[in-house]
Amino acid sequence: MEHQILMAGFGGQGIMLMGQMLAYAGMKDGRYVSWLPSYGPEQRGGTAHCSVIISDEPVGSPVVTEPTICVVMNHPSLARFMDTVQERGHIFINSSLTDGSVERDDIEVVRIPVTDEGEALGTTRVANMVMLGALTTVEGLISLETLKGVLPGVLPERRHSLIPLNVQALERGRELVGTGS
Repeated sequence: MEHQILMAGFGGQGIMLMGQMLAYAGMKDGRYVSWLPSYGPEQRGGTAHCSVIISDEPVGSPVVTEPTICVVMNHPSLARFMDTVQERGHIFINSSLTDGSVERDDIEVVRIPVTDEGEALGTTRVANMVMLGALTTVEGLISLETLKGVLPGVLPERRHSLIPLNVQALERGRELVGTGS
């Protein structure tokens, strides 16, 4: 099984961190992975997206042009990437920042107000973790426990005090879409 994932949003929304976490967690689970970042002209506030592939077989190319799963954290990303999602794929939308419609009936759309949920936890900076918790619960890509376990390896040491909040955000994402792991 291979999951081709595209994650997109504004710089500063933690897009790259989500991708890194999926890649590290996939490696920890013994899967083949790739992670390919792409930044717009400026990092914070500009556009950012990354491609992640998690597979049971070696990955031939890290480029994802037709994702099976797409995560969009803002409206420009929804407009840019919704038509690239493979038929029967999934698109996860941050409904706090976009109410854009998806005019496709061949994909599953999951709307989650992750920015609002992050704010309820104390900071919108954990909206990405809320999304990641929801994504991995719905898709069954990686267990929440594995994701929690890679946090110390992907967060800089100066941010380790934020690990409990990030764990809480991952768990909140899971709660929003169900209680699986």
